Amino acid sequence: MKFNIISCFIAIGLLAGCHSKPDAAATKPAPAAAPTPPPSPDQVVVSPAQAQAAGIELGTFERQNMTTEVQANGSVEVPPQNRVSITAIMGGYVQTVAVLPGQRVAAGAVVATLRAPEYLTLQQTYLQSKAHVRFLSEDLERQRILDVEDVGAKRKLQQARADYASEQATLRATAAQLRLLGIGVARLDGAGTIVSSVPLTTPLGGYIKAVNINPGQYVNPQDVLVEVLNRDDLHLELKVFEKDVAQVKPGQKILFNVQNANRNEDLTARVFLVGKAFDDEARTVRVHAHLEPERQDLLPGQYVAARIQTAGARVRTLPEAALVQAGELSYIFRRVGLDSGRTVFRRVKVRAGQPQHGAVAITILDPLPDTTQLVRRGAYFLDAELRKGEGGD
Repeated sequence: MKFNIISCFIAIGLLAGCHSKPDAAATKPAPAAAPTPPPSPDQVVVSPAQAQAAGIELGTFERQNMTTEVQANGSVEVPPQNRVSITAIMGGYVQTVAVLPGQRVAAGAVVATLRAPEYLTLQQTYLQSKAHVRFLSEDLERQRILDVEDVGAKRKLQQARADYASEQATLRATAAQLRLLGIGVARLDGAGTIVSSVPLTTPLGGYIKAVNINPGQYVNPQDVLVEVLNRDDLHLELKVFEKDVAQVKPGQKILFNVQNANRNEDLTARVFLVGKAFDDEARTVRVHAHLEPERQDLLPGQYVAARIQTAGARVRTLPEAALVQAGELSYIFRRVGLDSGRTVFRRVKVRAGQPQHGAVAITILDPLPDTTQLVRRGAYFLDAELRKGEGGD
């Protein structure tokens, strides 16, 4: 009985000690939660519903034969032999003007007439020289007869021969000047008719580019009166920069566009001549190209922007819809994984070439396997979502 009473006291003491001792685990402060790493500025997360609504399509690179291009500017031109500047052989006053700018003319057509007292004087000189030649011819014949009969002096025969040859030279030179003026000597030789005006004719058929005269105006031999262009041999004259000229060769294809709101398609030409000298100021070389096919709807002097197809290589490509342009560089998006059922994409910087038939050559700035899952359509939607995450609109 005594043992039981002692046991009860011990049990009560132990029970009281347990209740009074503080719980060390309960009083120990809880450890701080690890901070959540900030999301990558190039990373965007999209739900399946968003991906479906945006029409996002995944795929990989395609390898295609893509040509490299050299950018060049220039204009539509005609060769020098298809361009003529009509001037007056001798100064004179404009009597009539027979053409207007843009008018089509045939070779030999009269574009204007000039008149001047000098034209009359030249015709008079021709007729007088012709008469003098006739007289000297008869005198030379008399001196020959006298020389045969040993009556005349040898000196007179020689003088007659020299005078006749000298006057003949004067007659031929005067006749040549009249032909340059457009005055036919046949009329002077026949009826001896002297005209007061001379015609200006075009040696080239084509279109009148400019008319720089009007009736009553006095013109000098160095003045350009009328300009005529023949458009039968239009070609491109391009300016290629020094750094690119080594890539340009005859026979290469050119795609060019004329700055015309009614024409957006690319026209074609082919290089036939690469210049061998630099323009010292612009550091460019002139490149000439034939149109393929020849076109008559272009005008000489029209500005063109051209792309010279210089080489071909098999390169990585993506559709245009897979790229977001950002200045000199562009962006594409790669699939990096899943997060709670949502797809995670990461933005990647690339260098893009010129689009060709809807595809763009891609130069990867960081290593990326060919099997990488890429966004081939819907890149602009992902870019917009990424900008929202950056605080944009």
